[in-house]
Amino acid sequence: MGDVFTPINFGLLLLGTIGGLILGATPGLSPTMAVALLIPFTFKLEAAQGLILLGAAYTSTVAGGAVSAILLKIPGAPANIATTLDGHTMAQKGQGARALQLSFLASAVGGVFGVMLLIFLTPVLAQWALAFGPSHLFWLAILGVTVIGSLDGGSVVKGLLAGCIGLWLATIGFDDIMGAQRFIFHDAVAGGINVIPALIGLFAIPQVITMFAKGRVRLDAEVLEVKRHPIGEAVREVARRGRALSIGTITGSVIGLIPGVGGQIAGLVAYDQSKKMSPERDKFGTGHSEGVIAAESANNAMVGPSLVPLLTLSIPGSPTAAVLLGGLLIHGIFPGSDLFDNNPDVAWTFINSMLIGQILMCIFGLYVAGLAAKVAQVPNAVMAAIVLGLAVFGSYSVQNSMGDVYVMMALGTGMYFLERFGFSAAPLVLGLILGPIAEANFIQGSMIANATSSVGQYFFTGALNIALIAVVVASIAYSIWMELRQRRYTTKDEAVAKEEALS
Repeated sequence: MGDVFTPINFGLLLLGTIGGLILGATPGLSPTMAVALLIPFTFKLEAAQGLILLGAAYTSTVAGGAVSAILLKIPGAPANIATTLDGHTMAQKGQGARALQLSFLASAVGGVFGVMLLIFLTPVLAQWALAFGPSHLFWLAILGVTVIGSLDGGSVVKGLLAGCIGLWLATIGFDDIMGAQRFIFHDAVAGGINVIPALIGLFAIPQVITMFAKGRVRLDAEVLEVKRHPIGEAVREVARRGRALSIGTITGSVIGLIPGVGGQIAGLVAYDQSKKMSPERDKFGTGHSEGVIAAESANNAMVGPSLVPLLTLSIPGSPTAAVLLGGLLIHGIFPGSDLFDNNPDVAWTFINSMLIGQILMCIFGLYVAGLAAKVAQVPNAVMAAIVLGLAVFGSYSVQNSMGDVYVMMALGTGMYFLERFGFSAAPLVLGLILGPIAEANFIQGSMIANATSSVGQYFFTGALNIALIAVVVASIAYSIWMELRQRRYTTKDEAVAKEEALS
């Protein structure tokens, strides 16, 4: 632990933490992109110093994405999608500072828990991660698809339809396995639809159009009042919401361990499960603090476990972990079972810095929360112009391509009209993310099955497959039951209201 507090190492930790918060709050600059942009700056540093900078940026970028997700309804990273569902509504009610405080506190709790798992359970968890093959990852993606239905607060059917649109968008481009060309109707989509421009367009452009539609007229009802919120009250509220915090932390830790899944799915699944298990489930989507706490604790809890397969098996657990693998190899460090034997100083300095980085992220994040909440006081016309500029910059910077900007604008405009009919962006984005995971693992699983056994036997036998299938069926049944129950109560309330009006 002492190596982390040397002047150079601690300075790099502070730099990575503060820089990560800023990059995370910028729409379009995902954790993966932030880490990739910083790798060239580590060439002249020692291996441990470079990893401290990259690890701090990774951790704080995930948490920093909550700033734009809450204040602008634009997730700073895919991992912050679920945060927009309640966080932005809280900001509209003048509770932007409170929402940000809750998000950073929950991120710190989830992040510390995830890093503790990385420290104490690495050998055991690495062996468990190996148990997930193509069939299991396929069913896990299908489980995510079943979650789609309950993400749309208005209707399970509309949620599933939006998810299906996202699954279709995921097929555009060239098939990664077979190389087949699909739905390439313009050069801009020849390489498929990149999730970052899609994410920016689906969440940002409808907001921009809405803000521009209001014009420059300032009505009292349109001004978002920003109320100061004591940090002590936020700490007590996070402690009271132990159920949502536990669900988010555990869900994020488990999903983070599974290679290739990512924080965006962890946040959405944690949000969905917290909503299903909460006695206040009707408040989700209306500015409920449990939604913010569950989502943010999950997306930061996955950071530590996602590095378990990387450090022990050389298998990246997330796209950002894959970039970190490149950073390790550049410095001549080869992850694997003997990493802690051959380079223990590098490995443990890196892990300890991530633990301390979580605490620093919380401290600086809470400070940022009080200042960032003032963004809500910017006039609509000015905010719309700023958001549109950030959206164009973020989309173009992904691949230095105007094609991504065209895709972003097209998807955003389409989403604006879909929202008029009661559809939500979150299910659509989740379908876009899950599509490639489900397709690639199904094709790989089919190839393995054709060489060893039947497809049915490969996908429908085995304890882990059966357990995942059972969870999928239970998730579908529960979502349908909840909607029928809600409709029944709504019908009763309308009938009572009608009787009272007649009397």
